[in-house]
Amino acid sequence: MLPEGWKEERLDELLKNKTITVHIDGNHGSFYPKKEEFVSSGVPYISANCIQNGRIDFQKCKFLAPEKADKLQKGIAKDGDVLFAHNATVGPVALLKTSEERVILSTTLTLYRCDPIKLNNSFLYQYMSSTYIDTQYESIMRQTTRNQVPITAQREFVFLLPPLPEQKKIAAILSTWDRAIEGTEKLLANSQQQKKALMQQLLTGKKRLPGFTGEWKKHRLSDFFVRLMQRNTSGNTNVVTISAQDGLVKQEEYFKKTVASETLDGYFLLENGDFAYNKSYSIGYPMGAIKRLNRYEKGVVTTLYICFRLKSHQFANGDFFEFYFDSGLMNYGLTQIAHEGGRAHGLLNVKPADFMHLQVTVPAVDEQEAIAAVLTRANEEITALESDLARLRQEKKALMQQLLTGKRRVTVD
Repeated sequence: MLPEGWKEERLDELLKNKTITVHIDGNHGSFYPKKEEFVSSGVPYISANCIQNGRIDFQKCKFLAPEKADKLQKGIAKDGDVLFAHNATVGPVALLKTSEERVILSTTLTLYRCDPIKLNNSFLYQYMSSTYIDTQYESIMRQTTRNQVPITAQREFVFLLPPLPEQKKIAAILSTWDRAIEGTEKLLANSQQQKKALMQQLLTGKKRLPGFTGEWKKHRLSDFFVRLMQRNTSGNTNVVTISAQDGLVKQEEYFKKTVASETLDGYFLLENGDFAYNKSYSIGYPMGAIKRLNRYEKGVVTTLYICFRLKSHQFANGDFFEFYFDSGLMNYGLTQIAHEGGRAHGLLNVKPADFMHLQVTVPAVDEQEAIAAVLTRANEEITALESDLARLRQEKKALMQQLLTGKRRVTVD
């Protein structure tokens, strides 16, 4: 049952009664810009990957010369339009805020333009960002093998619309959460950048912590670590895999399914604090990622990984080396031992003996511990901000479920 004063209308009805005045995507066919037609500055040309957290990141956009843009017949957006990613990347929504006279859309975006006396564009943005539109486009996508929601299919979308004053009040309330989320995102980005700068300075000795003046010395990995080749003879079933973002995690959580062999006897057995090197490229790790087993007491990994363990905490600090390995400081050495032979099945051709012979330049263990403590505090700050961000997003989601359905009514001034 609809709340009093609310209407339920399909998009095609909203187009007929001019509540939504423009619903169109980018240019197809001969009008589609060619690669050589993009220039370094001019009229912004945006695609689905330019949408970041409800906004357009113009640093990711391309540009067309004004004379080329003049020839395009559709997909011309302006300030206040709501943009929906409908092709390849499906679902992200943005409220376009720009001082540009026009912004050209690629074929991955659809624009929605409202009659402001019938439909508030901020309300439409919030509604299209909600699970109520998500479930509708996901239903459409299940009927096809293509990862897209064509513009004609979008006209089946159903909208719940309160009176205009209530739309504006709902949009204003949800925008308050958006501002809090945006502010926390900026704090998080700043903290992440500060940690990155700290790692570059502290892990190379360019910046020394107070009280430390000792010489940094060159060592081989094998000076501090021993290679692990212990097989899983104990029947451990905790199969873990390297995630570039999350470290060693359960395989079924990472792949959403089990891809390990039925028999795990041949896998390597790791204990908490052990390290593993995945020779496969991943985003942010062009020479593969080295991660430590932190989440579990024990785990088993594929023998394609190179696994190793600290020989003694007396001469090396595991927390320090976890940051060191994550910093990219090993990449140059890896290129020197991996370039011969290239990649086999996507894996770098790195021999375990060569890997353990890689060189690192590090301070004495007491300075390692002090550096690790500083970087751990930076990590804790990032974790706290990530928690705040997740909480704000969940609070907004719960509020949307109440406000966008009329289950909770707002008081209009």
